Amino acid sequence: MIEIKNLCKSFDDKEVLKDVNLTIEDGKVFGLVGINGAGKSTLLRLISGIYETNSGSILVDKEVAYENERVKKDFFFLPDEPYYNVNTTPKSLIEIYKSFYNVDEKKYFEYIDYFKLPLKKKMNNFSKGMKRQVFVSLALAIKPKYLLLDEAFDGLDPLARLACKRAIIELVEEKETTVIISSHSLRELEDICDSYGLLDNKAIASSGDIVDAIESIHKYQVAFEVLPSIEELGLEIKSHSIDGRVMKLVVKEDYETFKNQISKFNPLLIDEIAIDFEELFIIEVESRGYLKWKNI
Repeated sequence: MIEIKNLCKSFDDKEVLKDVNLTIEDGKVFGLVGINGAGKSTLLRLISGIYETNSGSILVDKEVAYENERVKKDFFFLPDEPYYNVNTTPKSLIEIYKSFYNVDEKKYFEYIDYFKLPLKKKMNNFSKGMKRQVFVSLALAIKPKYLLLDEAFDGLDPLARLACKRAIIELVEEKETTVIISSHSLRELEDICDSYGLLDNKAIASSGDIVDAIESIHKYQVAFEVLPSIEELGLEIKSHSIDGRVMKLVVKEDYETFKNQISKFNPLLIDEIAIDFEELFIIEVESRGYLKWKNI
């Protein structure tokens, strides 16, 4: 289990993270989300023990990861742009990592073959997607206890993304690996992650089970003959838009409660609209004043 308490991190005079608190349970796929520059990559490097905290603590199975080889051997961190030299090939890459990890070579070459990657060609000439496929193959073949993926699906085509998701699920089921995925594509996370953490304004603004979070808010489209003002509705509205005599409202009330509360305004139509993880993220961030997205 990963426990983060009152974590702060700065680089020189730039504060990146402040009072971050988060718990990530074992054997889960956790989605780390946030706008560009929110500090997601920094947090992943702190968790994996690459960076040292300025204050606060990160405990992995009750131990500090930084400069702790016993803990760090249980981690594999795949950054957005992993390092390799100009002569590295998929075949030579695994030889390098065998010095540090117990790599399942059979599984690695199975993935390389599945992705139709040339074993002996220099990766320096590969596309971004091909490079990503090589390193994802390596990460899955290492089968670590903790797998941290920064922008895991960036550059992958739809079939490659699907294959990676299936392999991640198999890894969790087989080894009870804890997977933390940072991604800009929230729709990619929704169908694979159990839980999430929203990093916003240097801290974890919200976290929890993805399904529970989505089900905790509701979006309605309501048409009126005479349009009331937002203030007249008397609802705690997280987000709204108005188009003529039609309102779109995001609230916490379920359908029956919402219908009862708004009935005095004689609505002509009430439709509930499904919310996905990406829209939940936008609503949460917008409510804190960091985005202004009008067309919900």
